Parts: sequence; structure tokens; C-alpha cells
Amino acid sequence: MKDIAKSLKRTKGKALRKSRYILVLAATLPLSGCFGSSMDLFGNETVDSSISTSTVARSNSLQGGSDEMTVQNAVSSADLTKTGGNPLPWANASTGSAGVVTAIEEQKNGNMICRNFSTTRHSYEGIAYFSGKTCTAGSGNWQLMSFDRQS
Repeated sequence: MKDIAKSLKRTKGKALRKSRYILVLAATLPLSGCFGSSMDLFGNETVDSSISTSTVARSNSLQGGSDEMTVQNAVSSADLTKTGGNPLPWANASTGSAGVVTAIEEQKNGNMICRNFSTTRHSYEGIAYFSGKTCTAGSGNWQLMSFDRQS
């Protein structure tokens, strides 16, 4: 009896080696784009640092004073005889900020009435503590005298 079958080494060896090379090339070729000069791996100064991906704009002011005015309105319109020293919540729908006035102290000096206060401000930037002072002007309208961030 004569064996006419070919050995596996002769039939599948070359095809198996070719498929391995193709598989390695197919796996590494897409990665070559990650190592280009745009990634600045080798010290090339080609990265554009002027682009910002932040979604929330940072501002040192309180949204143009809008939160300040909301707090002033809450403090000046509070009936201190009814609050009894309890915290006074406030919220500003236009900025999304909110907080709690924790202390209001009223001082009278002749026709002028002033209220010193402490408040928190919860916003997208985090929680901050403020102290401020609002007083009645000559016409009886309240005017914000100070609103300072505490550290």
C-alpha cells in the first residue's frame, strides 16, 4: 500500500506562517497612527495648547453679580422676627447656583439700616463661603456694600 497524503508541514506550513505575518501587520498597522508627531512623544512642540475642552466656563466674578443680587434680595427681604435665626435658603435659576444664608445681624445707625450676613454658594464650580453687608440708602433702597469670598 502506498501513502499518497502529503505531510502537514508541507501543506499548511507556508500558509500558516503567512497568516501569522498578516495578523501581526493587521494588529500593528492601526497603532502606527498613535505614534505620529501629533502626539508630541519625542519633544516636538506641535501641540496646540490654546484649545480648551472645558464645558463649564470659569469666571472669577459671580456670573456678573447675579448671585450677589439674589443673596442681597434674600437678606434684605427677610423678616428677622419670623426667621428666628434659622438658615435662609436662596437659589438663582439663571445661574443654577444656590446657597444658605447662615447668619444675619442687623445694625441700626439713625436712618440707616445695615445687615451683615454669611452665606454659602453651591455652583458648578463647587461650594464657596461668603460674607457680606447690605445697607439701606437714603431712599430706603437696599444697596450691597460688600460681598467677599472667605477662604
